[in-house]
Amino acid sequence: MERFNRIEWDDQGLIPVIVQDHETHKDLMFAWMNREALQKTMELRQAVYFSRSRRKLWFKGEESGHVQHVKSLRMDCDQDVLLRTVEQVGGIACHTGRNSCFFESFNFDAQAWEVTEPVLKDPALIYASDVENSDMPPTESRL
Repeated sequence: MERFNRIEWDDQGLIPVIVQDHETHKDLMFAWMNREALQKTMELRQAVYFSRSRRKLWFKGEESGHVQHVKSLRMDCDQDVLLRTVEQVGGIACHTGRNSCFFESFNFDAQAWEVTEPVLKDPALIYASDVENSDMPPTESRL
């Protein structure tokens, strides 16, 4: 299909996706999609990603209830990155219990990373005890 052929998929058949809040345009998270995830996202208008660590589709919020209703989907000038705006249900996009996965900022004066966003809900209260079956996105070490 033309809607998929225009995309510059990487050598693993994936494309990176930046996710922003639809109203505030705040960056919420980064993830990957394959063709199937993109097709399901387009059909359902709900965020579906591809988990590289588990090698399967990841329906955002299937465990936590923090689904993302997709409001727009844009492609960059090189057709190799997608930008998605969403309505974030529950206000929590990050598996750490924060609104955004981008909760650390570099302080140039102190030359150190600082946590700039609070935990809104303890992850232990959000996710099932079996992390492998939860919708927690892979951490950098599991990618």
